[in-house]
Amino acid sequence: MTVVSRRDLASVEAVASIEQVLAREGQDYAVVANETGSHLDAVERLASAGYEGKLLVEKPVFRSVADFPANRFAAAFVAYNLRFHPLLERLHALLQEEEAVTASIYVGQYLPDWRPGTDYRQSYSARGEAGGGVLRDLSHDLDYACWLFGAWQRVTALGGHLSELDIASEDAFALLVEAERCPVVTVQMSYLDRNPRRQIVVNTRRRTFFVDLVANRMLIDGEQQDVRLERDSTYRAMHEAIFWDDGAQACRVDEALEVLRLIDAAHTAAERQSWVFA
Repeated sequence: MTVVSRRDLASVEAVASIEQVLAREGQDYAVVANETGSHLDAVERLASAGYEGKLLVEKPVFRSVADFPANRFAAAFVAYNLRFHPLLERLHALLQEEEAVTASIYVGQYLPDWRPGTDYRQSYSARGEAGGGVLRDLSHDLDYACWLFGAWQRVTALGGHLSELDIASEDAFALLVEAERCPVVTVQMSYLDRNPRRQIVVNTRRRTFFVDLVANRMLIDGEQQDVRLERDSTYRAMHEAIFWDDGAQACRVDEALEVLRLIDAAHTAAERQSWVFA
């Protein structure tokens, strides 16, 4: 493995440019994992250098909606690894046989606690121009909402920088979404929760599903199922699916761009205090 970085990394081989890596033979899997605001530039450089392997871009794919550069990549995906959480995989499978009526998604974690030993005010999360803010930072939950319930049809929203956090990005947002396969989907996201939470409730015509992605627990009509999960298992499963298989479950670029369109629509809806249609 070779890393392109401006920093001196003792644990891995590091070089200064993408072109240096691609000058070597056998480069067939690239991961773009710099800050969100620099993703597009990195993808453009890979494309212009003639890279022909598989590509994985860290989420969100770009800071804002943009055309994906013309390329000769073998395949391209975006790293929404929660699709590979076993409880979300099970929920996705169960919902294929159900008619969803309402869904409620909540995700929150206190931003100053995210990266121990660092100043949250210096992180990209604190800067909207770098791709920070809850809508982009926590967009895993928007991606799996679309994965579970289909394309968004319309959205209205409230949110912004509402707390005393010393940041230049939004710290809380609430979305009300009509989706293709669920008429009422609410998504609440925040940097403010001192008790980290990531939960989903889905009511169908026949059942109620509750998923807690912090406790790794699912309840189906009150019957509890727990899973044991290693910290990096969803990342490993995602990489393996892309590298060794066709990556069918992984997030495609067009799906990731649709998440960005939903984020832009939520911002617009909050500013206009109105519905925005897809």
